[in-house]
Amino acid sequence: MLEHFQWLPFLAAITILTMSPGVDTIIVMRNAASGGWRLGFLTSLGICMGLFAHATVSALGLSVILLGSAGLFTAFKLVGAAYLVYLGVQAIRSALKPVGMTFKDVSTTKTLTAWGSFRQGLLSNVLNPKPIIFYMAFLPQFIDPSHSALVQSLFMASLHFIIAMVWQTFLALMVHKARVWLAQPKVAQVLDSLTGILLVGFGIKLALSQR
Repeated sequence: MLEHFQWLPFLAAITILTMSPGVDTIIVMRNAASGGWRLGFLTSLGICMGLFAHATVSALGLSVILLGSAGLFTAFKLVGAAYLVYLGVQAIRSALKPVGMTFKDVSTTKTLTAWGSFRQGLLSNVLNPKPIIFYMAFLPQFIDPSHSALVQSLFMASLHFIIAMVWQTFLALMVHKARVWLAQPKVAQVLDSLTGILLVGFGIKLALSQR
């Protein structure tokens, strides 16, 4: 029975990590504001699918290679930072469009689709080295060497997946309920601007970070 308590630190850590405001939260809320809770849900699904990629990489030991090679890690980090900056610039450009062309109308354009929302979530997570560092540092503490590291890592990623999907879907639903207010042109422009600035800021911070 006591064996089950070893999971409590892991569940507590990933819950806190999931609920802490960051890139994932911003992208899910922006897409939910743009196209409704379904696009927010699909964005969250893309983000959470990326967790399995990080768990697999960690279990196979590729993270050791990535984190051990300064050049490789830097290149990977810069790609992720560039993608965040790109998303931020897109949001800022949306804010600079004529009034009425921001959150209110973006769901009817080609700039935000179901696949596009999923892809944004997936890429923002997979290209972010922070989850790699977290998984590589944290997951091994809960790995039983007598069993498959890959299976155990994927199991823990599944727990993380469930927690993250529940939280981010809740956020998407809350934003969806506020869409009438969010769709007001002035409000939409302010939110687009703030989202863009935050994403660009996260991208620059990631690019300048040592680890």
